[in-house]
Amino acid sequence: MHRKAKFHANVSEYGRQLVEKQKVKLSYGINERQLRRYFRESAHKKGSTMDILIKKLEMRLDNIVFRLGFASSRSIARQLVNHGHFSVNNRPVRTPSLGLKVGDVIKIRPHSAERTVFQEIKNRLKKYQPPAFLVLDAEKLEGQVKSEPSPTELEAPFNMSLIVEFYSK
Repeated sequence: MHRKAKFHANVSEYGRQLVEKQKVKLSYGINERQLRRYFRESAHKKGSTMDILIKKLEMRLDNIVFRLGFASSRSIARQLVNHGHFSVNNRPVRTPSLGLKVGDVIKIRPHSAERTVFQEIKNRLKKYQPPAFLVLDAEKLEGQVKSEPSPTELEAPFNMSLIVEFYSK
C-alpha cells in the first residue's frame, strides 16, 4: 500500500552532518540558534570543542532534571522547569536552559512535591541510579552536580564530531 521512504546509502558528508545536528536538536529540545550559540561558546574556549559542547548540553537544567530521574523525558523535564517546580540553590527557577555549575543543588519545591506529577517519584527514585557526575538524595527529593560530565561516561547516540564539522564551515 504505502512504500517505505528510501534512505540512500550514498548520502553526502553534509547530509550526514545535518542529520546528526537534527538528532541533537530534537533530543535536547533546543533550537538552531541555541545550538549555534553553544557551539560558538565551545569553540572559543581552550580544549576540545566537541567535549565542551557535550558538557554545555548536559549541564542544562532541563537535562539535569531528566538525568536525576525527576522526569521521564527531557521534554517533560523542560515543562516541569517552566512551571516552576524546581529550585536551584534554594532559588526558584523557570529557565530550562539555565547552565548549572559543579556544586549546584536542584530540589523539587515543597509545594510541588504534593502534586500528582511527583506522587510516585520517591518509589521510582529508590531504584534509579543517576550518572556518575550527579548525586541523588531520593528522600529529600534533591540532587547535586558533583562534577562536570566526562564525554566517556555519557553514552551519546550521536556523532558530535560531525556536528563540530558542520558548524566549523
